[in-house]
Amino acid sequence: MTERQVRICVVGDELSAGVGDARALGWTGRVLARTRFDRPAMTFVLAVPGEGTSALGARWEAETDSRFGPEATHDNRLVVALGRHDLDPGLSVARSRLNLANILDMADSRRLSTFVVGPPPGRPEDGGRIAELSAAFADVASRRRVPYVDTYTPLVQHEQWLADLATTGDTYPGQAGYGLMAWLVLHTGWHAWLGVPAEGE
Repeated sequence: MTERQVRICVVGDELSAGVGDARALGWTGRVLARTRFDRPAMTFVLAVPGEGTSALGARWEAETDSRFGPEATHDNRLVVALGRHDLDPGLSVARSRLNLANILDMADSRRLSTFVVGPPPGRPEDGGRIAELSAAFADVASRRRVPYVDTYTPLVQHEQWLADLATTGDTYPGQAGYGLMAWLVLHTGWHAWLGVPAEGE
């Protein structure tokens, strides 16, 4: 039997596309560079700048449909990369939870294996709200047995992350920050989710 080709669609905001990274890799490029597949995988980063969970929930199906192949011959997978833009319009945490729940439930109904990456730290004054949002997202994913990467808690006081944000003068990380995010993804169930060996195995 021929090994099914892995197709991964990453949906999220500009952080999933690596904005601010001088090497233009972001965390997604770094993660994929350290992932070994039996046959070349196809990965599509479908990012929309400034997007929150409401807009993401409205568009992800249409955008991934044309990238995924027939289920019988392809191993289709969805990565939901959550940013911080739900803070901008003052969306309630309850609504953010519901938006993610709807995405995960719809993916499950379509038999899509899903992996969720949470929002990283940004402006210090938003810290409490991002922490609350990340905890809510983690709970939604946990209830559905979907892997969730908490990027907020490990990075909020991480010297290298903070130095990176200070250097860029923005809420986007640079090479070091995206490298930290990639490390967290790689060490929070990424290889197990794909069913591929981790580095060194």
